[in-house]
Amino acid sequence: MPSPSSRRSFLLTGAAAGTALALSAVPARAGGRPRGPFGRFGSPSDRLTPQTLYVHPRGAGDVTGLQAAVTAATGTGRTLVIAPGVYRETVSVDADRTGMTWIGASENPRDVVIVHDNAAGTPRPDGSGTYGTSGSATTTVRPDGFTARWITFANDWLRADLPGTSGTQAVALKVQGDRSAFTHCRFLGHQDTLYADTASLDTFARQYFAHCYVEGDVDFVFGRATALFEHCHFRTLIRPDLTAAPHGFVFAPSTAGANPRGYLVTRSRISSEAPDGYYKLARPWVPSSDRTARPMLTVRETRLGAGIDAVAPYTDMASGHPWQDQRFAEYRNTGPGAVITVPGNRPQLTRAQAALHTPGTHLGDWRPRG
Repeated sequence: MPSPSSRRSFLLTGAAAGTALALSAVPARAGGRPRGPFGRFGSPSDRLTPQTLYVHPRGAGDVTGLQAAVTAATGTGRTLVIAPGVYRETVSVDADRTGMTWIGASENPRDVVIVHDNAAGTPRPDGSGTYGTSGSATTTVRPDGFTARWITFANDWLRADLPGTSGTQAVALKVQGDRSAFTHCRFLGHQDTLYADTASLDTFARQYFAHCYVEGDVDFVFGRATALFEHCHFRTLIRPDLTAAPHGFVFAPSTAGANPRGYLVTRSRISSEAPDGYYKLARPWVPSSDRTARPMLTVRETRLGAGIDAVAPYTDMASGHPWQDQRFAEYRNTGPGAVITVPGNRPQLTRAQAALHTPGTHLGDWRPRG
């Protein structure tokens, strides 16, 4: 995807401040008894089920790393309970690991951070070229039925680390499976932070994000999944390398033309640390691999902060497919970024149309737990 050069040095808070969170910082149990590194989820000697693996960065669990845990968790329905710490590695979950669950043991996503620093233009160590957008992902999740709670997924690569290149996409999480649910998670990056996608052009994948935080600058929520974002917070970042708008774009869906459901954002909010009006709400991504795509985004009952350009919240991507030909719409949004000044620039749903764009209609017979 297009990739203007910029740099912002963001800090990962909590465990991600540079070293693993000290176990002494894990909250004590009620009554003053110390709480172990796995919180209320017990320990390897006090298992939830035989299907549970405990991950601890300093050896107090079954394995010390996430990829090692994924490799060990053969079969379906496995659970990883992850102790506080910074896990600096790339993690890939194969499609046959269906029904897998990852749980941050402290129940605070700032304490469990999975982070790496590859970008699309980063050379591969074996000399076979660069990683590309998908290859840049810190975490790649392919199976159906994946669940994550209380985890931070991050890519801390900075544009200044690769000057003079257009390959500045740096994905924190790429998820492809159907019935994938993320609750109380954080997704940190700059360009292409969260890749909510499918395994193939003719595959529909429903994904659910609830009470999550996502930050970035260029197209930082993108892909062709049927994704529901409920009670989420999207944060647009400042671009020190740019002095004029736009600094970037929040959403860049690439919904397949045959898919009646793209991205639905409801009861959420968008804030910004950039100057007022410096961000577009969305632009359509029609990739070269699917020129029949008709990107779809519905934003409803969501607060749009002053960082969003209220006059012209949508724009085209360089591929030449006008946003007006796509499926963009809003309903009952609030905030300074939602003010309708030029009605033709922001399509609004009627009440009857809005009844067809709800969490229930979006996810069909799947009811994830929020």
